[in-house]
Amino acid sequence: MANTYSQIYIQIVFAVQGRQSLIHADHKEEIQKYIAGIIRKQNQKLIAIGGMPDHLHALIGMKPGIALSDLVRDVKSDSSVFINSKRWVRGKFNWQEGFGAFSYGRSQLDSVAKYIENQEEHHSRRTFKDPYLSLLKRFKVDYDDRYLFQWIEPG
Repeated sequence: MANTYSQIYIQIVFAVQGRQSLIHADHKEEIQKYIAGIIRKQNQKLIAIGGMPDHLHALIGMKPGIALSDLVRDVKSDSSVFINSKRWVRGKFNWQEGFGAFSYGRSQLDSVAKYIENQEEHHSRRTFKDPYLSLLKRFKVDYDDRYLFQWIEPG
C-alpha cells in the first residue's frame, strides 16, 4: 500500500494444546527458525522469539497489510504441519486454540525482546500461568477463566 506508514509492535503468546511440554530443547531452535520464516513470508518483521516446552512468545513489527489473527493462524497451522512432518512428538502436535496479543511502543522493544529471549530463566522461577495472567491484568484485557487455559488431565 503506497503512502501507508505505521509503527505497530505486538507480542503474541500461544501455548501447545493441552499445555503439554512437547517442544523439546533439541528442536526448539529449528521450530523458531521455521516460525520466523512464516512471519517473514507474510511480510512482517520478527524482532524476538522465545519460549518454553509448552508455549511460545514472538515480538513482531506488524505492517497493516494482514490481520493479526490471520498471521497467528498461519504461524500455528504451518508450524504444526512442520512439527508433525518431522515426527518430533508421539501422536499429533497442535497449538492450543486462541492466543494473547499485547501492543508496545518503540521505547519498550528492548526490554520486551530481552524478556522473550530469556524465557527459560524467567520460567525457572514462575509458571506460564502467572506471568500470562499478569500481562492480561497489566493490559486490562477482559478474559473468561473458563477459556483461558486448556490442560490435559492426568490419566
